[in-house]
Amino acid sequence: MESVAKKGSTVFEVIKALIIAVILSLVLVLLAAFALKLFNIKDGVIPVINQVIKGVSILVGCLVAVRHKQNTWLKGIVIGILYIALAFVIFSLLDGEFSFGLHILNDVVLGSITGLVSGILAGLKK
Repeated sequence: MESVAKKGSTVFEVIKALIIAVILSLVLVLLAAFALKLFNIKDGVIPVINQVIKGVSILVGCLVAVRHKQNTWLKGIVIGILYIALAFVIFSLLDGEFSFGLHILNDVVLGSITGLVSGILAGLKK
C-alpha cells in the first residue's frame, strides 16, 4: 500500500510547507520577543509583528515547498488556512489557554489571502 504523502505529491508539498512555516514562525517569534525586550518596544506593535511573522512564514513555506506548477494558488490557500489553524493550536498550547474570537476569522482570511499570493509566486518562480 502506497503512502498518501509520498515524496513529490501535493499532500507532501503541503505538509512540508506547513512544517517549514511553523518552524520559521517559532524562530521569528523568539527573535521578535528578544527584540521587544532589548529595545523596549511598546506593546501596541505586537499584533502587527505577529501578522508580519505569519505572512512571512506562509510565503517562505510556499516558496520552498511548492514545486509542481499546477494549482499553486489553491495549494497556497490550503497552506495558509492550515498554517493558521496549526499555529493557533501550537501558540495556544504554549500560552496555556485557547481564546476564540473574531481575531481567528481575521487570521483565517489573511492567511488564505497570503497563501493565495504566496502560491501564485511559488508557481511563477523558476
